[in-house]
Amino acid sequence: MTGDVIALESVYAAAERVAGRLHRTPMVEAETLNERFGGRFTLKAELFQKTGSYKVRGILNKVLTLTADERARGVITLSAGNAAGSLAWAARAAGIPATVVMPAGAVPAKVEAARAYGAEVVLAEGDLLAAYEGLRDERDLTAVHPFDDPEVIAGAGTVGLELVADRPDLDTVLVPIGGGGLISGVSLVIKRLLPSARVIGIEPIGADVVSRSLASGIPEKLPTARSVADGLAAPMCGVHTLAHIQQYVDEVVRVSEESLVEATRLVMSRTKLALEPAAAAPFAALLEGAITLRPGALTACVISGGNLDVTTVLTS
Repeated sequence: MTGDVIALESVYAAAERVAGRLHRTPMVEAETLNERFGGRFTLKAELFQKTGSYKVRGILNKVLTLTADERARGVITLSAGNAAGSLAWAARAAGIPATVVMPAGAVPAKVEAARAYGAEVVLAEGDLLAAYEGLRDERDLTAVHPFDDPEVIAGAGTVGLELVADRPDLDTVLVPIGGGGLISGVSLVIKRLLPSARVIGIEPIGADVVSRSLASGIPEKLPTARSVADGLAAPMCGVHTLAHIQQYVDEVVRVSEESLVEATRLVMSRTKLALEPAAAAPFAALLEGAITLRPGALTACVISGGNLDVTTVLTS
């Protein structure tokens, strides 16, 4: 099965659909990070988005495109946290019942957030995907995939539209990768509107399903995917996301757990942004020297979310 690559027009349609419902997040300049890494950086602060993550852009766009029958059946997703909270919030706003399947070891704050937004949370031991698919089929719920869906990708692409509008002088965009929904939408927009710019993805070594999928040419699954960056610990790559990444992303690099923790602490210290480890992935790659910056050129780092377990970065 091969995935579809969406059109730029789908991203513009998503932007119109979610307009007025979500925040237009700011760009944050960080002079101390410029000095630390010897570059010019701007940070796309998606941690200030509703639900604390970019995820709600794609999830809300998907919910708003559902038919009356799909809404009436109720929606379901699987998630380590941010997609769960996003679907819970979007479903409540649309008056739709929501169920989210989360790993038993999910960050407690993310579990409670999904519940607080009104979703039924099912904590699964073992195979998260199997638990999700079983519950979906048993209850005949409408699936809202956390990343591998054209409408979810289109919604994530609105991050790219804002990047280009705010900083048309961009040279490089660094994007965290879990299942690939964010980088799929962002890379499509960047490559269509700023074709000379680079898009580089960063994923954890312990959850490198996208790197493995690129190597094999097919969407891979991992028996286990663990990382301090729980938002990037997707156990599978999607068919749609792989197609976008193959076509539009220049490079994907992997980073260590130690670098993710160090980068989180560094960015929190220098910028006072309370980002989660997944959002620090671009700076983990910079700490490891995995990315070469072009002299004098502007690099945007997508700070994908801020739903962190504080003990992770304080005690690790």
